[in-house]
Amino acid sequence: MEKVIVTRKIPQPFIEQLEAFAEVEVWNESYTPMPRDKFLDSLKDATACFITLSEKIDEAVIESAPHLKVIANMAVGFDNIDVPLVHSKGIIATNTPEVLTETTAELGITLLLSVARRIVEAEQYVQRGEWQSWGPYLLAGKDLYNAKVGIFGMGDIGKAFARRLKGFNTNVMYHNRTRYKDAEEKLGALYVSFDTLLENSDFIVCTAPLTEDTRDKFNEAAFKKMKNDAIFINIGRGAVVDEQALVKALQEGEIAACGLDVLRQEPIDMSHPLLSMSNAVIVPHIGSASMITRNRMIQLCVDNIRLVLNDKQPKTPIKAI
Repeated sequence: MEKVIVTRKIPQPFIEQLEAFAEVEVWNESYTPMPRDKFLDSLKDATACFITLSEKIDEAVIESAPHLKVIANMAVGFDNIDVPLVHSKGIIATNTPEVLTETTAELGITLLLSVARRIVEAEQYVQRGEWQSWGPYLLAGKDLYNAKVGIFGMGDIGKAFARRLKGFNTNVMYHNRTRYKDAEEKLGALYVSFDTLLENSDFIVCTAPLTEDTRDKFNEAAFKKMKNDAIFINIGRGAVVDEQALVKALQEGEIAACGLDVLRQEPIDMSHPLLSMSNAVIVPHIGSASMITRNRMIQLCVDNIRLVLNDKQPKTPIKAI
């Protein structure tokens, strides 16, 4: 009989769908990942696994799972999976593109506006009882209207983000390894070099996946090229940013502020210097966190597992890299 390992607690209706064709083992902790040793042990007789970004699929996993046929990753990005290794073993890996595009772009806009208008600082200011009077520059922030916005990574999420900027009458620039004429024609986005993006943007938004080309792309040299009043937003992947360089840039006034939905280490270490900075807003990787979108992501993972275990092609296979 087929066996599916589910590394996070998911709603019962999805489990029942899986139970219709397989034995199902679920880690019933909503907010903590399945321990690594438990995961490896559970894979011994598994034919499928439903994972999140917390699970690293490497040689140890593959060696522990001799019967594995499919890995369903509940994410668009798949830097947690050694894709060439998985494919070399004849295992199919899938992800969840498209279903979370709009929700993630929406979170990006929310984060950008929250940082620009200093919403977190303002709320804490009120909560501490410091709001005693009105002042001309009390918690004055930065306008998005008419600003120059640079997008690094013009995939589906980058395009959805750019589309939302049209209502703010912004000037959108983008840098991407591939030039997208449709984004330029439909969204009025201007393709520029990475340096031009850094030097001219009032806001810089990273939506890029993690690759060898994007790793540490936002480093000390990059932050030095930005405007001193620039705001940096990252809804892509944490390792695209050199966090030590980001801390230094914030401390030395090379940029004004940042908003991060992703970090190199998740969850963040509570001693991280970013947590003590009033001009850094950090949220816990909630880009796709709406009820509708998370349900769609889970359903896509379930559908992919069902299809593969029935010797059919999955809806969203991860292609060779």
